[in-house]
Amino acid sequence: MSSNVDLNVRPGYDSVISEIADYVSNYQIDSELALDTARNCLIDTIGCGLLALKFPACTKMLGPVVDGTSVPYGVRVPGTNFKLDPIKGAFDIGCIIRWLDYNDTWLAAEWGHPSDNLGGILAVADFISQKNIEEGKDSLTMKDVLEAMIMAHEIQGVLALKNSFNKVGLDHVVLVKVASTAVVTKLMGGTNEQIKDAISQAWVDGQSLRTYRHAPNAGSRKSWAAGDATSRAVRLAMITLSGEMGYPGVLSAPVWGFEDVLFKGEQLSLPQAFGSYVMENILFKISFPAEFHAQTAVEAAVALHSKIKDKLDDIKTIEITTHESAIRIISKVGELNNPADRDHCLQYMVAIGLLKGDLVAEDYEDDVASDPRVDALREKMVINEDKRYSEEYHEADKRSIANRIKIHFTDGSSTDEVEVEYPIGHKRRREEGIPVLEQKFLKNLEISYDSEKCKEIYALCTDQKKLENTSVIEFQELLSKKQNNF
Repeated sequence: MSSNVDLNVRPGYDSVISEIADYVSNYQIDSELALDTARNCLIDTIGCGLLALKFPACTKMLGPVVDGTSVPYGVRVPGTNFKLDPIKGAFDIGCIIRWLDYNDTWLAAEWGHPSDNLGGILAVADFISQKNIEEGKDSLTMKDVLEAMIMAHEIQGVLALKNSFNKVGLDHVVLVKVASTAVVTKLMGGTNEQIKDAISQAWVDGQSLRTYRHAPNAGSRKSWAAGDATSRAVRLAMITLSGEMGYPGVLSAPVWGFEDVLFKGEQLSLPQAFGSYVMENILFKISFPAEFHAQTAVEAAVALHSKIKDKLDDIKTIEITTHESAIRIISKVGELNNPADRDHCLQYMVAIGLLKGDLVAEDYEDDVASDPRVDALREKMVINEDKRYSEEYHEADKRSIANRIKIHFTDGSSTDEVEVEYPIGHKRRREEGIPVLEQKFLKNLEISYDSEKCKEIYALCTDQKKLENTSVIEFQELLSKKQNNF
């Protein structure tokens, strides 16, 4: 055979793709902890989306691609009156969920926000349910949605355990696209083979760069990137279900595959079998709309507020000791150009916590950032790494996100060192955290609905069995509005 031709033997599917498809097709979820956590994840995620509707930078992204467009089986976007095609519906739901960086988080070799997948899951479940009713079939239930969330969390989270996409410059939303593609193809009735075909399409796509998350280019695309990924997943699922072929060796193909082209020749790995581990161990952002590596730093800063609020001019240095991932991702100096830049700056978030004794979404806006005391405090900050923090960040039985702060004054005195190793949204603090999460949800409901509607939604969403048995159509109608108020 001539040496300048390719051997055209089509391979079987890459094992990573086959294992994902087999999991989605066959796994039976029997973990009550996972289902209960998924319900809490659902209400927190929906609440984050409702809060984002207060911000015009977010709402300008919403609605039909062409004004006035009407579609059959239109997908409802919670807190709005939109009825959209499932692709744009997935984008809009995903966009509001992620806008304020306030939904759940998973931290490992790769990090991300698995509840981003709800954009595609809820949009497709709504679309399919309405179509089913038209055809004389049953609506999907919210238990179907919770189970799809558990699976999407598991796919994204397990892939993130040992595979670092950020280290090769790729954004974690590639995992949202892959996980959403798998589960929405299943929701649409896809077979195991079709799920594999669709997943391969997600890997074939050119993947997003992390440019929009880092200095000096941090910007608002990071707030709609997940919506873009989950809507693309819906599109790829629909293309596949129309009969389009897949690409079995998309990951491993020499020269042309994902691993050679975009992963520096490294092989993607699945360090453990798929189950319900990720949902059971998910991290909630309960107290602050802050990038998760800074959650405990802000909690420490808030604890120090009362001790330093009257001594700001006497501060010499602010010593922040943290973990390697926080230093690499959110530690930055220099001018911060927009809210998206600020909510990915460790020093900015700590400064606000010290100044105000709190941190809310509005604190990233220009009027708060223009306070000269913020930058004055930032300039006094010294960032150090604690190797133990960095190690325990990766340990499966800990997964800590530790920070500590100590403030030194010009007279030589200092505050006590305040250390927080696990944020309130960590599994180790569930008993403390869930009541606060429920209050966060109720507060976010009050933004969009009158008191009676808030009570109705809250009562449904805090009743596990009742919610599981509720049809997706009923749920979506309950969260829809007759008119937009943004």
